[in-house]
Amino acid sequence: MRVMAFMMGNEDSETGRIPDPEEFAAMGRFNEELVKAGILLSAEGLHATKDGAKVKWTGDGPTVVDGPFTEAKEVVAGFWIVQVSSLAEAKEWFQRCPGGDGTEIQLRPVYELEEFGDSLPSEVRDLEEQVRTATRQDG
Repeated sequence: MRVMAFMMGNEDSETGRIPDPEEFAAMGRFNEELVKAGILLSAEGLHATKDGAKVKWTGDGPTVVDGPFTEAKEVVAGFWIVQVSSLAEAKEWFQRCPGGDGTEIQLRPVYELEEFGDSLPSEVRDLEEQVRTATRQDG
């Protein structure tokens, strides 16, 4: 099962504070453990929302809103995607992640095509499989 772990943002991440060398080293060691275990598929930090944009749909269609997203109650500062045997395994791993007071990581299983069963039309399933295969080869 794939699980996406979201490192939730905070005041530091939203001001664009760059982690100090000790914080970088601690996170590097954690990521290295994930690599050695053979479960890390992807991991990245994200810029503050002031550097981003969002696309929001209403009855009139999509609208682009530039950051910062001051009305956002929760923002994401970074993410990992891991391949694990269960959500319980992901919980075990991410309890080891370095973090200080107030750090929050949200763990969310990623849908696999087979979970949709017969509700996914075969042509959509075929297209999704092609896209997933192509992104694995390019990534």
